[in-house]
Amino acid sequence: MDKFVILGFLLIATTLEASGDAVVRMGLGQQATGARALLFLAGAVLLFSYGLMLNLAPVEFGRVVGIYVATLFVVWQAVNFVAFRSVPTLPILVGGAFVIAGGAIVAFWNPR
Repeated sequence: MDKFVILGFLLIATTLEASGDAVVRMGLGQQATGARALLFLAGAVLLFSYGLMLNLAPVEFGRVVGIYVATLFVVWQAVNFVAFRSVPTLPILVGGAFVIAGGAIVAFWNPR
């Protein structure tokens, strides 16, 4: 059960981080000052929430950094598609496969 709780924290944190970055990017593209300020504020809240969620996870961050980076890559691509309708290119998919493989090595290779 602990692994599912940790994975839940990581999924929430990566979703907040990728979403916060996307909202800030949307704010950069706004011409209206009010809309830009609201998007920046929303992005700041999402990014703060990501940091909070990640630090509330019941595990030492160094132990899950591999899974975090791999999860972040996947979530980032999903948010990028939903928010900007951007389909990942072949180089992104190939590089992402390396990111996920590296994350699995860091997380699960136990030399003991």
